[in-house]
Amino acid sequence: MSLGEQRLFRGAGVDRRLGALHPRARVLLSQLPLTLLFGAGLTAAPAAWSLHLANGWGQISLALHAALLLACLLVPWQRFGPLAPLAIPVLDLAAIGLSRVAAAEELPGLGVLSVLPVVWIAASQLSPAVIAAVSFLGPLLAGLPWYFAAGAGDSPGRGATVVLLALMTLAVALAMQFARAQLWRQQRKVEAKEAELQALLAESRERERLLNTILDTVDVGIVAIGANGRRLLTNSWQARLEAAAAIPGPAGPADPGWEDQLLLTGRDQTTLLPPARRPLRRALEGESFADHLVCFGEAPGSRVVSTGARPLKNDDGGFGGAVVVYNEVTGLVNALAAKEDVVATVSHEFRTPLTSIIGNLDLVLGDELPLPVLRRIEVAQRNAERLLALVSDLLMSASSAVQVHPRKTDLAGLVEASLGSAQAHAQSSRVSLAMHVPAPLWANVDPLRISQALDNLVSNAIKYSPDGGAVTVSAWADDGRVLLQVEDSGIGMTAADAERVFTRFFRSPAVRDGAIPGAGLGLSITKAIVEGHGGSITCSTLPGCGSTFTVDLPADGHPAAF
Repeated sequence: MSLGEQRLFRGAGVDRRLGALHPRARVLLSQLPLTLLFGAGLTAAPAAWSLHLANGWGQISLALHAALLLACLLVPWQRFGPLAPLAIPVLDLAAIGLSRVAAAEELPGLGVLSVLPVVWIAASQLSPAVIAAVSFLGPLLAGLPWYFAAGAGDSPGRGATVVLLALMTLAVALAMQFARAQLWRQQRKVEAKEAELQALLAESRERERLLNTILDTVDVGIVAIGANGRRLLTNSWQARLEAAAAIPGPAGPADPGWEDQLLLTGRDQTTLLPPARRPLRRALEGESFADHLVCFGEAPGSRVVSTGARPLKNDDGGFGGAVVVYNEVTGLVNALAAKEDVVATVSHEFRTPLTSIIGNLDLVLGDELPLPVLRRIEVAQRNAERLLALVSDLLMSASSAVQVHPRKTDLAGLVEASLGSAQAHAQSSRVSLAMHVPAPLWANVDPLRISQALDNLVSNAIKYSPDGGAVTVSAWADDGRVLLQVEDSGIGMTAADAERVFTRFFRSPAVRDGAIPGAGLGLSITKAIVEGHGGSITCSTLPGCGSTFTVDLPADGHPAAF
């Protein structure tokens, strides 16, 4: 059987194992229906069987049926072409025609058996024209002996029967050809769909391989989770990171609570992160964040990772999951820590001799000295004190956290004291000071730290108003918050400089060009103090229009401080 016939049989619902049978078995199975029906007809009508045995045409018909059945079993059909077995259905038509001559009266419907050979021929690989010709002429020629064997009176009726039988077999063959064509067209559509699906599947697999290769190549961890918390994707870098920080337990990577089985700590590498502050849990809540530092594993071998998350939106704009990215910054954090250690160590080493120098200068100033000598010692004392203040700022900026000891404090008194301390500096710089603070203005803060922050802001406002101007300090309470505002009319800053103004050691180009003294530590220390109180500080400025620094503090204090 050809590949086309096998596909046709599959499309028609025929057992697929038929195409795998031996050629003899296939020919025999095609012949058996006719043999069985012919044998059943003779068995049901004994008179027809007797007529076949008594009549010469009947004997030839029986012998031909038997010979064709044996040929199906004995002929090596695999040695011949695919059209060779069609000799069997053609000879079947002849055998049926001879049987009709022998026993047409006893088996009047015997001619209908011609349909079976015609079906066999119609299912072959012959061209449609040949199949139509054989399907019509075969039964017509096979019926001629029966037609001529009749008497003169029966000839017209028999002629019509012969022609109608031939037309019927032709109709059956044409119907099969039409059905076959339909099946072929349907099969081609199915094959085209299958080919398209296979192409799409191959393309999808190629994209999946490309995505996996890219994800496994990058040196960052990536985790994608669905809205139900189930992981959709984890690259190999992240899998290794989590394996190194895993706490032994029954949970596995596919468990939605897998992040709870990891040893995750804060920046101190000691305090365990609560579940609500862990990256995947925050991402699953729909939160979008960046640069959230998390330590994986146990110190001292823990790894510091900067995490970020972005939510995924589904078609209707709802939450469909999130992607979390993990970027290791252990080396950077260690380098910054080493830098702070160096700054703290050097600053501490400077502080001891500077204190000794200032103390001895104070002792010398107590003696009666010539005026030129006295002025030179005072210059040395001022510079030593300035250097000691700078060392103190360096020590504070290098400390990992600002220690805050809040208590009930009147901010109006702190502002008044700060402005009083800055009065001499303001007069020498031709800067006027003003204060708009209701008295009393109570807040739960550390008075020493807030005074330090105020001193930094006021001294900066005076320092960056070199051509004179005004500095105004305001404060007020607002819905459980206390706001402090220091406004100057100095040189101001650009927007780019304002974004970096709280960075340690940052000084704007205008300040450097103006030779204004400073180390760029005051505002970073101020920011640390304010954040230690649970507050925030912002800067509003324009070049040439001055700057306004606003400190926002909780009136009842930072909860973490208690």
